[in-house]
Amino acid sequence: MIIVRTDQDDFTYDIHSLVKAFYPAEDVIVLPPGKEAPVRQRQTESGLEASRIMEVSIPQGFSNRKQTKDALKQGLYQRLVAETGRELPWGSLTGIRPVRIPMMMLAEGRTHAEILDHMRQTYFCSEKKARLAIEIAERERSILQEVDYTAGYSLYVGIPFCPTTCLYCSFASYPVKAYRDQIPPYLDALFLEMTETAALFEGKKLYTVYLGGGTPTSLETPELERVISKIKSTFDLSSCREFTVEAGRPDSITEEKLAVLREYGVNRISVNPQTFSQKTLDLIGRHHTVAQTEEAYACARRMGFSNINMDLILGLPGENREDVSHTMERIRALSPDDITVHSLAIKRASRLRMEMEHYRQYQMENTAEQMEIAETVCREIGRTPYYLYRQKNMAGNFENVGYAAPGKAGIYNILMMEEVQDILACGAGTVSKRVFPDGRIERCDTVKDLDQYISRIGEMIERKKRLFES
Repeated sequence: MIIVRTDQDDFTYDIHSLVKAFYPAEDVIVLPPGKEAPVRQRQTESGLEASRIMEVSIPQGFSNRKQTKDALKQGLYQRLVAETGRELPWGSLTGIRPVRIPMMMLAEGRTHAEILDHMRQTYFCSEKKARLAIEIAERERSILQEVDYTAGYSLYVGIPFCPTTCLYCSFASYPVKAYRDQIPPYLDALFLEMTETAALFEGKKLYTVYLGGGTPTSLETPELERVISKIKSTFDLSSCREFTVEAGRPDSITEEKLAVLREYGVNRISVNPQTFSQKTLDLIGRHHTVAQTEEAYACARRMGFSNINMDLILGLPGENREDVSHTMERIRALSPDDITVHSLAIKRASRLRMEMEHYRQYQMENTAEQMEIAETVCREIGRTPYYLYRQKNMAGNFENVGYAAPGKAGIYNILMMEEVQDILACGAGTVSKRVFPDGRIERCDTVKDLDQYISRIGEMIERKKRLFES
């Protein structure tokens, strides 16, 4: 347990994120002036458990908030490096979108050398990560040149059902067998939401559609067809460049469902192994086999899908260098068009976090070597990095990176990360975003709970109308 006391009620999120990055196994509590620790933490502080107390002062004399924050994080980072004897790959950067920095500097006409120097001097970012961010920023700029931000938008539709809930998952997701009776009323509410909100974007071009979740292909074939048919009949897809369906769980994929996707013009899907180690799949609650993953992928290829993504997670419980190497050799053999390499993030709402005592015996650490193995194979098969984001509590304090073949980059992924275009999101647990001409962003969310979503669908629709109508 680490308790951090500060002299101002400000920057608590940044302080917490940075200390937690150096001490991932510790609970970290940041206490501004006048705030007392909860009972358990007060007991910890008094010596009933091992604890550490840090004092952090907010620097003074800077002309704006950003300068103050940068100075605070620089000082705290250097202090933590001295205490732990280690540096972080992204230095003091704790935000989820580090590519934003080179993106803005490139727009200002700055050179790669200037950006590299800025990221290293200001944030203590490693040269390797800074160069990766610059490379991705250049690729994103090239792809986004063809996107009309003001006249266009993207659509996300959420299907919060899965065959089972994976150990690490924190998304709005419900086991499909247990919640079978709630699927019809959920779809009724979802269809109403789509109908009512589509009018808000009349006259705008819909650039990308993403049907995610959960796992949309956990629906029965007629239900899946109803959803996609509703999207096509409700929204004008004449300008749509990318229609993605998250068919992530191989045990939810059938030839009949893939035929529906092909019939309705879906041109990008995900078939997600996460790992090619069967023992790990069993441990994390993915009730399918490695063979099922390869069979589902082969079936999708046979049926003509030419843009298939595969998600991987490095740092899964018990996995080591050999497991990652084995997974990447299977990736090399299959050669998917798009590969997303995730670092395990232990989310607060996941079973892994809530049942951590059962899994402490397993190593859950991603390493620079494992990231290097994944990157090397991706580049060797012609997949280059095109988007990147970070999350809290990531194994090894690394990142998630998408690698794609030429012309196969997931446009929706870039639009989500860079927040340059309106996104209408329908379904339980989704978040819509409006991007204003001055760069300001406003959001509205929908409730995660199925019963609440269904019973309060009118309220969810009104939230979106208030966001987008003005």
